Amino acid sequence: MAHRICVIDDDAVSCEFLQEALSRAGYGVEVFTSAKDALKADLSAYDLLISDLRMPGMDGLQLLKSIRQEWPDLPFILMTAYGSLETTMEALRLGVWDYISKPFSPDSIRSMVNKVLEVRELRRQYLTWEPAARQEARLVGSSQTMVTFYKQVGMVADSWASVLLEGESGTGKELAARALHQLSDRRKAPFVVVHCGAIPENLLESELFGFEKGAFTGADHTHAGLLESSEGGTLYLDEITEKPMALQAKILRFMQDGEVRRLGGHDMRHVKVRIVAATNRPVEEDARFGRFRSDLMYRFVVRLRMPALRERKEDLPQLVEFFLDKLGTSSTRISAEAMERLLAYEWPGNVRELENILHHALLLSPFGLILPEHLPEKLRQAEPVQGPPGLTPLEAAEREKILQTLRAALWNRSRTAQILGIDRKTLRIKMQKYALSDQEPEAGVIPGGGPGARGK
Repeated sequence: MAHRICVIDDDAVSCEFLQEALSRAGYGVEVFTSAKDALKADLSAYDLLISDLRMPGMDGLQLLKSIRQEWPDLPFILMTAYGSLETTMEALRLGVWDYISKPFSPDSIRSMVNKVLEVRELRRQYLTWEPAARQEARLVGSSQTMVTFYKQVGMVADSWASVLLEGESGTGKELAARALHQLSDRRKAPFVVVHCGAIPENLLESELFGFEKGAFTGADHTHAGLLESSEGGTLYLDEITEKPMALQAKILRFMQDGEVRRLGGHDMRHVKVRIVAATNRPVEEDARFGRFRSDLMYRFVVRLRMPALRERKEDLPQLVEFFLDKLGTSSTRISAEAMERLLAYEWPGNVRELENILHHALLLSPFGLILPEHLPEKLRQAEPVQGPPGLTPLEAAEREKILQTLRAALWNRSRTAQILGIDRKTLRIKMQKYALSDQEPEAGVIPGGGPGARGK
């Protein structure tokens, strides 16, 4: 069945142009010459909305705000002949999927529409993955920091562009790399992991590029390297800054031309592989002091930073639940006092350290309840988090999580409850408990009392 697209533009000529351009690509297109007329229709019947920015009565940004209240996940492309940084940033803040400047060619709008619909389909397909595949690429957390990171991963996943994942040790960079692979159309192709720091330097080149029989002493057979083994898929290079400079140059050459020559061989083989690399070191500093090639650093098209756990402590309860389930002890509970200690700790080892500490606590807890005395001494000594007066640290963390989610959802209560995984009644009770019912949105968010400012 053809995708259905809704076009909203007060310019009839523009509507006709888009209808013809997209109909020729096989899409079903319906047009409206005003935003108010479009809102009278059942927009859930469409796969994509394309709207002009400047329109009389209700402009494109106002339309986008209204759409997000009712259909928060509906893809939306904004087009304008009057682009500016302010309107672009506002559109991105409201959740626009893409932004195109007039005039544009039929090919450019068809290409953009095709890309947006492909990403939407990949997100939908995630729900149909086998449980093992979902677990393999699972990133846990619903803080605003992680939601922003998820959006970045989702937008670049289906590209062949090289990606450099930066972040401290233990933050989950390999999980992010697996998510990039699983969210792409390469997910049935190989995902190959190379831990650069764990392979001796004299073997790393032959492991990556392969070798011909007789290339060196002991090479009694021909061996295809990991680059060739990753054909059509993703090669993940962990700790890429640990590579020797000479090998960095060969990796750079491969990323430029996609060709592999085995050690001792003469034939060049073209291999299509997406390179995703990770580092826990400051790459600019390493490049400045000659420890990492600056031209290789600039070869990575996309650079994503994996947030540290101390930057998203509101995710701790969700992470604890996830790891207890992963360790086969989903029935085990953690006391409020023990959770306070987790919230007070700064987590230098990040998510990996959290998993190990929970494992430690489980071994010392025979009754299915983790208490402060079951935690390592460094956590027992952590000062409890100080929250608002009258609230426990755990309640303070919950209040902050609800407040952040309300802001991210533009104070739409239905959307907030959906993100938090609770019903509207529970959300209303918690908002009353934490004195959030009369909380006004911050500057830059839809003003209180305006249309759609809060879900009713």
